[in-house]
Amino acid sequence: MVQEIVRRLGAHQRVLDLGCATGSFQSDGLAATVIRADLDTPARHMGDRFVQCDARQLPFAEPAFDAVILNHSLEHFENPANVLSEIRRVIRKPGYLWIAVPDASTMTDRLYRWLGRGGGHVNLFTDVDALVRLVQEQTGLPHVGTRLLFSSLAFMNRQNNKGRKPRRIYLVGGGSERLLRLSIFLFRKIDALFGTRISVYGWACCFGSTVEFDPRPWSNVCVRCGSGHASDELLKSGRTRRGVLGPRYFCCPSCGVENYFTNDSAYLGMR
Repeated sequence: MVQEIVRRLGAHQRVLDLGCATGSFQSDGLAATVIRADLDTPARHMGDRFVQCDARQLPFAEPAFDAVILNHSLEHFENPANVLSEIRRVIRKPGYLWIAVPDASTMTDRLYRWLGRGGGHVNLFTDVDALVRLVQEQTGLPHVGTRLLFSSLAFMNRQNNKGRKPRRIYLVGGGSERLLRLSIFLFRKIDALFGTRISVYGWACCFGSTVEFDPRPWSNVCVRCGSGHASDELLKSGRTRRGVLGPRYFCCPSCGVENYFTNDSAYLGMR
C-alpha cells in the first residue's frame, strides 16, 4: 500500500523510510531515491542508503524529502509529537506522509504484544481520529484519507522465522501457516456477518495536499509476506480461483503464496 505514494515520485525526489529496521517497503523499480533511517543499524537492509539516527533529531537539512513513510513505526517512538514536528521540518510542501499503526484494542495487536512481551510498542493507539488530529497539528499536512488494515497474522508464521520461537506461540497453534490461513478466513467471515473487528489490525493514514488516496479497506492480506491487495484488482488480474469445496483463493502478487479470498465490499464502513 505504501507503493501508492512512493511510485508517484520522480528521479529527482527523495523518500524517507523512518523507523524501518531493514526496510518497510520494496524499492525495486522506484525512480526516487530512498533513504532508510532507524535508531539501530540492522545487520542487513535492502541496499538503499541507510542513516542511523534518532527520529526526534533528524540529521537532515530542511526541507529534504518529498515523502516520509512511517510504516508501523510510530507506535515505537517515545515522543510521537516531537517526531512529527521533525517530519514537518524536513518534508517539502506539498509533501506526502504515510503513517500505518496498529489499533492496540484489536486481538491481533494484543496477541503480538503478548507473544513479544510488549513488542516494543510504547504508544498504544486506539482512536484513529485523535491520531489524525495529532498528525495534522504537528505536521501542518491535511488528512487525505484513512484505510482500515486487516491482519494476516504473518508475524506468527513459522515460515517467516526459522529460528528460535517464543514458547508462547505453541499455545496458539505453533505458527502453522495452514492454520493461520484458515483462522484468518474464518475471522474475516465473522467480521463480515456480525460487524466485529476480530481480523482487523489497525489503520493507514495518508496526508498531503496533492495525494489521491483510495480509503476502501483491503481485506486480502498475505499470510506469508503480509502485503495487502484490493479484491477488485485481484479479480481483474486473474489471480483468484474457485476451490474444490467452494471458497475462493488468491495468489499473492508479491510472494506467490496462496490465500483465501474475501471481497472488500463486505467491510465498507468499518473503522
